[in-house]
Order: sequence, then structure tokens, then C-alpha cells
Amino acid sequence: MPRAATGAIAAAFLRAQAPHMAPAASRIARAFPGLATAAATRSAPSSFSPRLALHPRLRSARSFYSSVARASSGGGTVSGSSTSEEDQRLQSELIFLGTGTSEGIPRVSCLTHPTKTCPVCTKAAEPGNPNRRRNTSILLRHATLSGTTNIVVDAGKFFYHSALQWFPTFGLRTIDGVIITHSHADAIGGFDCLRDWTNNVQSSIPIYVAERDYEVMKMTHYYLIDTSVVIPGAAVSALQFNIIKEEPFMVHNLEVIPLPVWHGQGYRSLGFRFGDVCYISDVSDIPEETYKLLENCELLIMDALRPDRSSSTHFGLPRALEEVRKIKPKKTLFTGMMHLMDHEKVNSDLAKLMETEGLDIQLSYDGLRIPVRL
Repeated sequence: MPRAATGAIAAAFLRAQAPHMAPAASRIARAFPGLATAAATRSAPSSFSPRLALHPRLRSARSFYSSVARASSGGGTVSGSSTSEEDQRLQSELIFLGTGTSEGIPRVSCLTHPTKTCPVCTKAAEPGNPNRRRNTSILLRHATLSGTTNIVVDAGKFFYHSALQWFPTFGLRTIDGVIITHSHADAIGGFDCLRDWTNNVQSSIPIYVAERDYEVMKMTHYYLIDTSVVIPGAAVSALQFNIIKEEPFMVHNLEVIPLPVWHGQGYRSLGFRFGDVCYISDVSDIPEETYKLLENCELLIMDALRPDRSSSTHFGLPRALEEVRKIKPKKTLFTGMMHLMDHEKVNSDLAKLMETEGLDIQLSYDGLRIPVRL
């Protein structure tokens, strides 16, 4: 698909006043000239979706701690080393709840095939093997001086299974917000399972979703949006829907910058930037305007479905590598891998790129935990 330049994002910001631009936001200023810092509320499409205010300012991104730790029984944060007030903030973390395709790895069809053996799915059937992958999802444990919040990106079909494994492992309990990339089942299929939290842990969960995806959810999850249809006494997830636009917004005290991309011909999906961490899980093409939002990216997490080629809806490894060379992040972790991507083999090949091109690229895996500054 050609890289169609969509001006909808920039146009929204051209209505704002340049003198109010936060000086630290040069990266955003180049992409959105004239971004105002005054908070602006926008009406939601129905009475079931409250308004979401644009945050008052854009902070400069902070450094990313590039050390990577394998999943362990502990879930503690790592404190910074600087003595400045900003560097004394508690260490935040990014945890991969899932790194696989919509169907997950291993495939039942591979494990039950009467004559063929799938090497990746066979490995994935072993407990603890990095080839075992559930639907793509991350959790940001955002730690600040005022407290810690757990913010999830996508809750797909396998979300409850991911949470069942990784929440106890890393000492997680609450879900303080869920941000949605798009409205396919591998991103929203786990919404019904959020009832465990809203029935037993907390009163409700805020959901941050684009209007186009909210309209889809009115059909797929109608009973979670219009709760008047629920049978009295039935236990369903209590969700608060917040409509987001392709503009920066706040989730609690975390700044989130949408990264609009294409996920197939004419289908819009969102990646997100959190400080210097850029997350793009479902992508077939990147609009030119979005590249401006990817400048000075420390950690890029990007879609890489298969080793040989792209599909109509996802980057394959060759295209993903082209994008890394163009975006030039300091470190890259690929996600969304299918069963043709053997973790050890592909990582071994990717490691050679550090020697030949200076590219720090690896595959992520379920349960990978990375300390970050947001």
C-alpha cells in the first residue's frame, strides 16, 4: 500500500496557538505545529462514553534503561542512580503480557497433525519456552513519587491467561487503565474477563479507545457499553469508556502519544509513544506524519509477523528491519510473531546485525520485563 499521508492529525493541532507550546516538546512541535497546551475537552459519541481532556502540557521524554531481565518470581522496581529530583522517581517497568499472533503459539493444528511436526509449536508446548506466545499486549507499571499505576495496552482473547501467569509473577493486582490499539479480537476479546477485577479488586476500569473502535465495540460488547440490557444480578465488567483522538492524552499521570498506522488497506490502527518508548503492534504501513512522532525513539517495539515476507496486514521481518533502519531507535524488540519465527534461531540471526550494522534488535517474549523511565 502506498504511504498515504493523512493530514487529520496535524490539522487538528493547527487550530491551536503556537505561543503556548511547551518548550520541551520540540519533537511534537515538528509534527504538530501550533499545539496548544490548554486542556480541551471533547464530547463522546454517546452517553455511555465520558469526555476525555487533552493534557495540559507535553513533557520531554526521559531516558530508557536498556537492561533487559528475564521473567522471575520478583516484580520489584529498580531505582535510578541520579541524585536529581527527577531521577529520584521510582523505576517504571514495561512487561510483555503477550507477543504472539491472534491465534497464539502453539497452534492446536500443529500439535495434532498426524504426519508433520512443527518445530516451533513443539518447543512452545514446553513450559517456560520463549516460543509460547499469547496475543500481543504490554503492561506499563508507571511509578512516580505520587504512586504506581498499572496501564495495559490491549486485552485480547488470551488476556486472562496472560494475567493469570504474569500478574502473580510480578506482584500486579489492579488495572488502572486499558488503552486499545484497534478493535480486532486479539485486542479487545478479553474485555469480558475484566469482570474479575471489577467484581473483586476495584470498582471499574477506564478504557481508552478511538471512536471508530468504540463503534465496533457497541456491537461486539454491547452489554458492556449499554449495561441497561444486562439481566439484574448478572456480573459483567464495569468499564468506563473514554474516546481518544489522534492527539496526545493522559492516562492518570502518564502522557500517551498516539502513533497512527495502517493495519491493512484502509484500516486504521494505533501505536503509542510513552516517553521514549514507541509501541506499534499491528502495522502494514506507516504514514509519513507518524515518522515525525518516532524521532529520537530509545526503544522501538514493532510488529514482525514472519521471517520471509509481510502479509496484507502485518510487517514481516524484512520490512520491519527496513523500518528500524529508517526510524533509527537505540534498541528494538519485535513482537506479534507467528509460529514460523523460532525465538532462538531468529535472535541468533538478529544478533549479527549488531556486528555488521550496529543494530540492537531482538525478539521479545511473553514475560519479558524491561525497566523504563516514562
